Amino acid sequence: MTLTFEEKATQYYSEVCVNKGLVRKAGLGLRSIPMYVNEWIVSRHAPDSNLDDAARQKMQDFINKHLPSKDHKERLKARLQQGESLLILDEYSVEIDLKTNDRILRIPCLDEKKSGIESHIIQNYPLLLGSGVWGVAKLEYQPPNEDLRLPGRIYMVDFRPMQAANIDIELFCEQRQYFSLAEWRDLLVSSMGYNPSFYSPEQQMLLITRLIPIVQERVNLIELAPKGTGKSFVYLNLSRHVRLISGGKVTAAVLFHNNATNQSGLLTQFNVVVFDEAQTLSFDNPGEIVGVLKDYLESGRFSRGGKQQSSATAGIVILANIPLDADGHPRFSNLFLNLPEFLRETAFIDRIHGILPGWKLQRIQETAISNNIGFKADFLGEVLHTLRQRAGYTEYVTTYGQILGTKDVRDRNAIERLAAGYLKLLFPDLKVSREELVEYCLRPAASLRQRVRDQLAEIDPEFKRVMIEVA
Repeated sequence: MTLTFEEKATQYYSEVCVNKGLVRKAGLGLRSIPMYVNEWIVSRHAPDSNLDDAARQKMQDFINKHLPSKDHKERLKARLQQGESLLILDEYSVEIDLKTNDRILRIPCLDEKKSGIESHIIQNYPLLLGSGVWGVAKLEYQPPNEDLRLPGRIYMVDFRPMQAANIDIELFCEQRQYFSLAEWRDLLVSSMGYNPSFYSPEQQMLLITRLIPIVQERVNLIELAPKGTGKSFVYLNLSRHVRLISGGKVTAAVLFHNNATNQSGLLTQFNVVVFDEAQTLSFDNPGEIVGVLKDYLESGRFSRGGKQQSSATAGIVILANIPLDADGHPRFSNLFLNLPEFLRETAFIDRIHGILPGWKLQRIQETAISNNIGFKADFLGEVLHTLRQRAGYTEYVTTYGQILGTKDVRDRNAIERLAAGYLKLLFPDLKVSREELVEYCLRPAASLRQRVRDQLAEIDPEFKRVMIEVA
């Protein structure tokens, strides 16, 4: 009897899979929390996929106790004031104030922006610095000390981040052998939160492409699409190692390094930094930021104001809406025509590895959301994070693949990185034929880079048109 991809997922990855439909039925998506937090709650209170009244009540009790809404904040503060310790699930972040030599904790559900935190917690979980990390914190209240002129303050005294248990990456890769490519692709798409049967194989590959910057170091992508195609969904919901910035103004201190506080920026804290709604994006002091960003896109290093040079492995993803014609194709041959000035500069565009044609994806509908079995989002996020440092994939691409039609170093680097990303995602066990390597890794990678070269030639006559081939 032939097994479906869901049956195989349950058989070979049972403990790290979840019924995505069950999570939807639980109704936790109404809360403003990432998908991996929803799945964490459901999998712990309905481990046998039995969403009965008892399981629903357990989840509701857990949410009421540990994931409070803001209209309960004063009751919680009162309990802390009375000497209780509380365990609260929230997205916590910390800033360092060098003027006062203080560590400032933010607790969103309590609207607290000046709480304290024990130093050892920051040392153990540095992602708390300047960013948000979902986890369960033990909170206590320390009353005012009039002798020392210290005000009353809430303190985080313990913290457990939301993350998967230890990843056995060898076993993960080994179990891949039991799936056909189509089954494995269905499993990945479902794990991302999409219904694989809603999308064609070509569209599934476009969805999976969104994962490449998460699994492969220093991959820079631009996705251009109309509204409603779910461009930011996977980046918001899959991995704690991804930071999404939604439009607005971005400062050099936030992105690179805060010279005043000596605090590292987002590029050194996350695997991927995503600029959503890029058509509304602006930079504080754009000349400085764009110059430093171009250096980083090229070399992975940056410096600010003559300070020491820093390096990072974060990829950059830029998401933007573009207008389409009646046939669903981009209205203008220059895809960057309506985007900010820095995104129309060929020196910047050339440093982007690929353009993802999001206009080929349908708008998200009810039937586009997964009701299937898939990897738990936090597990898949940690697998992708672990695969980033796993050696052998780029070497495999360069050994068994050929890039023809261009000798440009940027073209070759882009295609090799993108192809290595596809290889990690589709064939993590490296059990792949040369034909499969070309068809499912090199050719899609070359297509992404080809669009970059086409745009460069469209915008600037100095860039000759090339036709990239792979073999």
